[in-house]
Amino acid sequence: MSSNAALQSDPEPILACTVARDVQKFDLLIEDMETELGEAWGDLSFDDARVFFTQPDAKFMEFVAIAIDDQDETNLAGIADLIETANANGLKVILIAENVSPIALHQLLRLGAREFCPYPLPEGTLHDAIERLRKPEPTGGEIANLNTAHPSKHDRNGVIVTVHGLAGGVGATTVATNLAWELANVDDKKPPRVAMLDLDLQFGSVSTYLDLPRREAVYELLSDTASMDSEAFVHALASYQDKMHVLTAPADILPLDFIGPEDIERLLEVATANFDYVVIDMPTTVVNWTETVLNESHVYLTALELDMRSAQNALRMLRALKSEDLPHQKLRYILNRSPKFTDLTGKSRVKRMAESLDIDIEILMPDGGKQVMQSCDHGTPLAASAAKNPLRKEIAKLAGSIHQHNIEQAALEAE
Repeated sequence: MSSNAALQSDPEPILACTVARDVQKFDLLIEDMETELGEAWGDLSFDDARVFFTQPDAKFMEFVAIAIDDQDETNLAGIADLIETANANGLKVILIAENVSPIALHQLLRLGAREFCPYPLPEGTLHDAIERLRKPEPTGGEIANLNTAHPSKHDRNGVIVTVHGLAGGVGATTVATNLAWELANVDDKKPPRVAMLDLDLQFGSVSTYLDLPRREAVYELLSDTASMDSEAFVHALASYQDKMHVLTAPADILPLDFIGPEDIERLLEVATANFDYVVIDMPTTVVNWTETVLNESHVYLTALELDMRSAQNALRMLRALKSEDLPHQKLRYILNRSPKFTDLTGKSRVKRMAESLDIDIEILMPDGGKQVMQSCDHGTPLAASAAKNPLRKEIAKLAGSIHQHNIEQAALEAE
């Protein structure tokens, strides 16, 4: 259904509506809306929607889907006002965007859009977003039940997997975020519980890569870990598609020494008590609690690229760990954007780099191309936006290897 009159004259109750400058430009959205709602939806222009959202009939709608493209960026203020009007009247907003700049997109998402879908719509994306909107929000009692199910460390004893980039832009956060998602989906029959901790307190971008809000509860949690319990910890987490929980970086930039080794110990103790896997995205900077994370981690992945700065920083890291008699053997090296299989010159450079640093580069991650950047900008894991991407496939293999090793270790300990 695609006429303004339909919102007023259709005898079937209207459960949702699309809002766009020209909905006919979003033909896939029309198809998906018809599949999900049949005739029980309509479409509105931006101006008509602002008026309709304040009418009594609007309160019966399940959601509104606001569709924009790059041409609408000149009207960001109007669209922002539209989202705020919808929120003020209790309407849930799904934002659908095509070729919109990341800055503009996140400005709109911060205003309260509940879901985001990139356009063209990947198969099933709108359906999943609608299903999430239809689920009741967790109550305080449900949060308490989540915690009391695994009250002590001995009940869950989660595995800590840490990713540390040895230089800026080497893709550590991309690897960490997608690795956490792959671990959450590694076993369909018995999916493990996964938490991701973004410990880059200044410029952590996990929330951006998963399109999650930065919550004030994170600052409150980190500022007083001494009184933290499982309920407070889980309350500070943001849920991603009901499969993974994320402790985002704080909303404001904090000094990296805002927390200390004792805070990290408490944080990891509570996290491992409640989750099977705890994936940590570390800041590039080495701080006074880096040692704590290194000692507690079961797997410590260090990401680098085939360039001089990565080689120099890897050498500095090794020297620092050895000088303090820290377990440098724990480091597992990931070479991101590694040479292709047919690039013999590149493979030779990788071998020389490993020999000169006296390390083993065990994991080679291919260059995922533009799809990786688009996935990050759209706030979706590669598995959802580009399942066949070569980088996604390698990260999935890594997750499977970690999970299989964990199962084997658990079996040995049980004997």
